[in-house]
Amino acid sequence: MKIYTLFLITCLAIANAAAQTKPAKTDTLFFEDFNGKTLNRSRWNVEVTGTTVNNEQQAYVDAASTLYLVHNKKAEGARKGALVIKPLYQPGYTSKEQKHYDFLSGRINTRAKFEFTYGTASVRMKMSSGAGLWPAFWALGEGKWPDCGEIDIMETVGDSSWVSHALHGPGYFGNTPFAYRAFFDKGTDVSQWHVYAVDWTPNSLTFKVDGKVTYTVTKEMVEKHGRWAFDNPKFIIVNFALGGGYPNGVNKITSPYFGLSQHSVDLIKARKAKTLVDWVLVTKSKP
Repeated sequence: MKIYTLFLITCLAIANAAAQTKPAKTDTLFFEDFNGKTLNRSRWNVEVTGTTVNNEQQAYVDAASTLYLVHNKKAEGARKGALVIKPLYQPGYTSKEQKHYDFLSGRINTRAKFEFTYGTASVRMKMSSGAGLWPAFWALGEGKWPDCGEIDIMETVGDSSWVSHALHGPGYFGNTPFAYRAFFDKGTDVSQWHVYAVDWTPNSLTFKVDGKVTYTVTKEMVEKHGRWAFDNPKFIIVNFALGGGYPNGVNKITSPYFGLSQHSVDLIKARKAKTLVDWVLVTKSKP
């Protein structure tokens, strides 16, 4: 009996270990590899905004000069095709709201076309570096901000050596002391391809760079400061902002533009500032 019991315990231990190491099965909820000739408008909205927030310096437009797809060598290492967001210097641009800008850029989202609650959202990106260049990959809920909840999966404000992650919700938003923002600065060169991701569950958000956990926030941590705003559907956003409050808070630059350096302006004028997106993927574990 003792031998049988020991054998049974050993078998159970082996089975348990195998179950723990077996990859979890997942469903693909959304996948975009930008392999077409033009942006798939059935999946993506191109935002046109004539007003900005955060003292950003760009207007978002729907134009082939700021948002386009590339393939082969022009994709610079993307596996099939790539989305390019390339800001444009266009002094004196006037939006329909009669706001004036010197820069144009691009922003796309999946609002009302794809939204999800819980799962893993990831992107493969590479970006130009330069103080005040502010590309981002993030998710946002419907409704009034910040009550709707915002998940900033990847942000960089121009220093090529680090990226940041953040959460914003009621009581923890913007530059308030408890706006959850974590910095990952262990040799991440944003000018090279990296995969940025978040694992979103009912009780936590875990951020990753190239599969390595960089930051985890739990519901318990958040609810010490405000309502957990991450139990509602979110849509995906990819954009390239220029200057503004977050870059200025890091680089302290006010001239020639708020949060945007002369070097970065020169890069934009030379059409050398850009963000490339290889793919966007959202998955969810099967029950």
